[in-house]
Amino acid sequence: MKRTSALRVVDSSSTREIPHECQVRVEVDLPSLEYDEDSFNRILALERKRSERSRRPFMLMLLSLDRVPAGENESSPRRKVVSCLASSKRDIDVLGWYRSGSIVGIIFTEIGKSGDESVTGSITERIRSNLALNLDPDEISGIDVSIYLFPEKLGSEGSSTRLTLYPDIRRNRNSHKHTLLLKRAIDIVGSFIALMLSAPLFLIISALIKLTSKGPVLFRQKRVGQYGKTFTFLKFRSMFVDNDPSLHRDYVKKLICASENGSYNGGSNKSKTEVFKIQNDPRITPIGRFIRKTSLDELPQLINVLMGHMSLVGPRPPIPYEIECYDLWHRRRLLDMKPGITGMWQVEGRSRTTFNDMVRLDIYYMTNWSIWLDLKLLFKTPLAVLSSRGAY
Repeated sequence: MKRTSALRVVDSSSTREIPHECQVRVEVDLPSLEYDEDSFNRILALERKRSERSRRPFMLMLLSLDRVPAGENESSPRRKVVSCLASSKRDIDVLGWYRSGSIVGIIFTEIGKSGDESVTGSITERIRSNLALNLDPDEISGIDVSIYLFPEKLGSEGSSTRLTLYPDIRRNRNSHKHTLLLKRAIDIVGSFIALMLSAPLFLIISALIKLTSKGPVLFRQKRVGQYGKTFTFLKFRSMFVDNDPSLHRDYVKKLICASENGSYNGGSNKSKTEVFKIQNDPRITPIGRFIRKTSLDELPQLINVLMGHMSLVGPRPPIPYEIECYDLWHRRRLLDMKPGITGMWQVEGRSRTTFNDMVRLDIYYMTNWSIWLDLKLLFKTPLAVLSSRGAY
């Protein structure tokens, strides 16, 4: 978006948002809007979910009024801004407080199939022109506008995901603030104790890996964590060095894309032989096959948990090239919780499920999450490991 002297329009890709807790709430007489902050953000959350499913885009315009005088009469600059916005929007658009007394939001629905710049530019110009007709230049210069298009494009590292634009997730995290702290405390204590108890296994497995194949003991790989942030994922190396990663990359992409196309999505064509891991993978070493079958290769992830990259319980962390094939609704598993060593999929499904089933299990876990559910899954994990069902 272009910056103009009459109305400061800031491109959402380059602006840094003001944290929710830093917003200034003005207690003066505020202009009334159709939707208060809670109602507007609920509508935004529902509209975002609809867009992710239907792929029909919408535009969110946020106008910060922090630098606009409030006043106490009908001709105050803030009231004039709100009046202009109300007259500029269509009946199907939604106008309300994104942050009460601080930021006004407009949700522009039904903006076409592509939501290209010509459409967003046309909307922005209409708002700008209406404000220019009714406000003084000094009053307009105090308005900061940010434009966001939904559904957001998720890059390989999920860099476009903004938690502040996902009010349902933010609200959920705020309501679970204390239990999330308890979850982190359990992660720290649990991973530390597990590392101490498994120290002999670390030594034995490390020696076996070094004696049976060339290469490092630990396998390091970039994985995508919560909010799309990447981190270095640790495992005991179970494969020969210098192997071709394209075998797994092509397999996973084919599996995810096929699942979305309906090949393995619960219909009559669903194949029980299609699993999320390659069977009889020629890249695996003899000792690697054993530690993968028993999940002992996962032990170094306790270090990831201790460092805060992962949790003991949570969704499986994807490889960056996996999310290139993600459908929009799959992204939910990257937002609500940190990735975990074990979780609903690892205990209930593992490699016996399709990709879509795995995502549904992750979403079920995040929707119904509690400390008790975490403890239940932790206690069920040893049985799932010993049974070796779905392990390859």
